[in-house]
Amino acid sequence: MARDSRTPARLVGAAPRAAFEITFDGRPVPALSGQSVAAALWAAGILAWRTTRVGGRPRGAFCGIGQCHDCLATVNGRPNRRACLVPARPGDAVTTQEGHGRAGLDT
Repeated sequence: MARDSRTPARLVGAAPRAAFEITFDGRPVPALSGQSVAAALWAAGILAWRTTRVGGRPRGAFCGIGQCHDCLATVNGRPNRRACLVPARPGDAVTTQEGHGRAGLDT
């Protein structure tokens, strides 16, 4: 076997699925099967998708394991989703979450 053909995907027999699209604030973003919403946004160069309640400071993924809640996003109309834990699905609509993410919701 040639040295350059020994890739991790080939060694484990992986057969990656085709890329698909999600949207972020209406813009198309490519995603891969198995990626989280945060990983897809990061790969597209999008580093912030939430603003803080006080001051409107930008936030994105920080811990990457769902502990810090900095990566909260609105996914398919549902606010307060931890983007680092939500698997990206074809057609997902991700929007910037402002503040506490409850604007427009009856609470």
